[in-house]
Amino acid sequence: MNGIQQEWAEFHSYVARRDIVFYYVGYFSQTIIAAMAEAVKLRAEHTGALAQTRRKLFSSFIEMAQNIVHYSADLHEKEGKVTEPPMRHGAVYITQTDGRYFLHCANPVDAEMADRLRAKLEHLRSLTNDEIKAAYKEMLRTETPPDSKGAGLGFLTVARDASAPLDFEFSQPAADGAQTFYLRATI
Repeated sequence: MNGIQQEWAEFHSYVARRDIVFYYVGYFSQTIIAAMAEAVKLRAEHTGALAQTRRKLFSSFIEMAQNIVHYSADLHEKEGKVTEPPMRHGAVYITQTDGRYFLHCANPVDAEMADRLRAKLEHLRSLTNDEIKAAYKEMLRTETPPDSKGAGLGFLTVARDASAPLDFEFSQPAADGAQTFYLRATI
């Protein structure tokens, strides 16, 4: 075995060792998210996840992918024009270890967005599970925040469904202030 077959065998071995359930890097749109969500749902069933775990995994995956669509600084352009519908670049992957699922996402953000994300996530990490659930219920009753492109429930949904506090990091800023935002949720 050599060439492409060898590369495939090595990649498959890596995926098996890392317990990778799902992986995607590229441009995200609502259509792409819908297709990926179906794949995540099927893979979660295939791995034997309980119904409640599948629901949490699915909803958290959707929220993380939506955040890429709404907030990634890398907007896809074709011939100098933003594509319609807009597509933004990022990555998601899901691993499984000892019955727990780890959802990871990464995408570039500008400096201002990095500061806003950091503040939101540090606040979320300071809350108890009961406080997160109460904040989620309160957010359902209030209007969408002006700086939100969704309903403002994304991180609250992921934090509510997670079995541990959300982990996040930012890369060192580039010359233009852009950073890569990394987020991990444990389900």
